[in-house]
Amino acid sequence: MADGPFLRALFRVHLWLSARLMPALVGRRDFEGVLKLAPLDLPTPYRDLPWTYIVQCVNRTVRRPWFMRDRRCLREGLLGFRFLRMAGLDPDLHFGVDAKSMHEPRLSAHCWVCLDGKPVVSDSQPGMVEIYRHPSSAKAPAT
Repeated sequence: MADGPFLRALFRVHLWLSARLMPALVGRRDFEGVLKLAPLDLPTPYRDLPWTYIVQCVNRTVRRPWFMRDRRCLREGLLGFRFLRMAGLDPDLHFGVDAKSMHEPRLSAHCWVCLDGKPVVSDSQPGMVEIYRHPSSAKAPAT
């Protein structure tokens, strides 16, 4: 299916529904459970959409969260990773923690998505130490 109004409309509806379901899907899952929401093997119905369009739509869709306000980057990251994969791309989903929060009652964490090593959905924040990278299917996990 070539990039056109129908494909873009289908994509936007799919993204909107996925964004609304994401808080319920994430719920109180542990880290491994959350990673299952970012599968590596997905169909590629949005192969003809430009990655810039996908990222722009993800950012617009999640800009005013009703739920997951304290985990906004997780919602953005999971959606960005998932829909970039469905466009046939190989994004990496990065997770980091703020080193200063290691001794706090609540750990401060962040996630972001990179394409070809460059951040496209969110970005690493100052003081963040990367603890995990969820790779594309052809890449090995970072250590």
